[in-house]
Amino acid sequence: MSAVARPIETAATPLILKSVTRRFRVGKRIVTALDSVSAETTHGLVTGLIGPDGAGKTTLMRLIAGLLRADEGTIQVFGADVDSNPLAVQGMLSYMPQRFGLYEDLTVQENLDLYADLQGVPPADRSARYAELLHMTGLKRFTARMAGRLSGGMKQKLGLACTLIRPPKLLLLDEPTVGVDPVSRRELWQLVDHLVRHSGMSVLLSTAYLDEAERCDAVLLLHEGQLIGAGQPDEFTRAMTGRSFLAHAANVSKRSLQAALVATQGVTDALIQGEAVRVVLEPGRAPSTIWSERFDHLDFAPTTPRFEDRFVDLLRSGMASRTPAPQTLSAAPSMAARSDSAIEVVHLTKRFGIFTAVDNVTFTVQKGEIFGLLGANGAGKSTTFRMLCGLLPATSGRLRVDGYDLRHAAATARGRLGYMAQKFSLYGDLSVIQNLRFFAAAYGLRGVRRNKRIAWALNEFELLSLADATSRDLPLGFKQRMALACALMHEPDVLFLDEPTSGVDPLARREFWLRINALAERGVTVLVTTHFMDEAEYCDRLVVMAQGRILATGTSEDLKHASRTADLPDPTMEDAFIALIEADAAKQPGLET
Repeated sequence: MSAVARPIETAATPLILKSVTRRFRVGKRIVTALDSVSAETTHGLVTGLIGPDGAGKTTLMRLIAGLLRADEGTIQVFGADVDSNPLAVQGMLSYMPQRFGLYEDLTVQENLDLYADLQGVPPADRSARYAELLHMTGLKRFTARMAGRLSGGMKQKLGLACTLIRPPKLLLLDEPTVGVDPVSRRELWQLVDHLVRHSGMSVLLSTAYLDEAERCDAVLLLHEGQLIGAGQPDEFTRAMTGRSFLAHAANVSKRSLQAALVATQGVTDALIQGEAVRVVLEPGRAPSTIWSERFDHLDFAPTTPRFEDRFVDLLRSGMASRTPAPQTLSAAPSMAARSDSAIEVVHLTKRFGIFTAVDNVTFTVQKGEIFGLLGANGAGKSTTFRMLCGLLPATSGRLRVDGYDLRHAAATARGRLGYMAQKFSLYGDLSVIQNLRFFAAAYGLRGVRRNKRIAWALNEFELLSLADATSRDLPLGFKQRMALACALMHEPDVLFLDEPTSGVDPLARREFWLRINALAERGVTVLVTTHFMDEAEYCDRLVVMAQGRILATGTSEDLKHASRTADLPDPTMEDAFIALIEADAAKQPGLET
């Protein structure tokens, strides 16, 4: 690489990729992270780099920023070749990685000053730039606050402000909305839109959230290192016209109906949406051909196609899909039929010094119910979750899980619980089989039962061929399978899932929820936290929290109905969530978002 930045003529095309390939050595294997990717972006637009975790998005971002070198192919930024003229390229772009390096022991202002120094911004230019960035991000009132004390959404906005202290021609944002709530996601998108519409900046933004693709001007679809599609989002959506439906079956639970439809010939995709099952049919298939004696009465209603329908369709068309075993249909249970409580929370409060993290929370979860705990970052979800798992004592209130009072029998109760953490929390240096053996022993399994449960886990989750593989090197979808297998090793009555599908493949997410639905059908109680609002649709009931309090309780349909307006006659679950949070914030002037 040249050490001197050579002047170039700024070309109209922000980014040109030609047959870009990058490989990595992982243990004894060679992994192709990017496989001959070719694409171009357009000036002054937001181009979405769309794909699940492991698709190659971060690798491509780092190649464009000059932090890695391609094994094959070329990359040009506004006409400058990244390999031969890296300093010129780095002078035209700014890169915000997934884990942006904020200094949590410094204030907001001190972080801005530090990045201004690092980016060589003259002191005379800083005041006006700071004022613009603080106004744009809404951080003006928080300049004296330590970065470590900001909410997740505010940290992301500060990271973006630090990235933009020197205005770039091309902005690279690597999953800026991962792990933040829908309100913060929307605010970040408003910032991106402002940058493009008012500053003429070109943006390449990567995300695993497929609904965010529809907010981009153009998209590049990556899967397993390959570019499987490129174009405007509505081009992909139009390709699904006439193939998307909402299905209902008389006297059949939505979970059973989904499982049956997934295994039905002619069905490309089936997932729960409210009280219905959203179905995508194969090209040329009519709803009248999707029939079976297993359904007494099956109704199909056309629905507007979504970008995700097309993405899943493209993934499935490129692989031999495994058809799940047919499921036994069960009747839709009424709440009255669920008479036994698996979880009882009464006036639950948790204080840390003078700060109240959870404030007088009350709710009940019935046996065999999937119950969702939703909320903005800092709402108190995680604290509530930890208390329910017996990992954190309550300040006051009553907690009963599976019949045990957690104040007096927390250890006994934990023996009946399964827990799957948001981050992969198993032992990366151990093999799959070693992790399974460890957790079997930790749950007190011995002898024949221990061996049977390990054999069950290897077969049920299709891990047998990977039994000796090091856990750290597994693809994320297989890590998720192994984590769920370990959580279920002792056949718990109650299962806690903390952001269980963050970043995984859309197909792996569907497979995961089919397993969870089947567990609920067999009477296992599931409590889940998630920032994926479409996953809230799988829940029988939900609570939405903010500032440690419960704002609303009900089914997803209840919450959507309550947020319906003349301007928004058919709100999504995300619309309903944002409406609740904004209504609560409006009652509390000065509340940070």
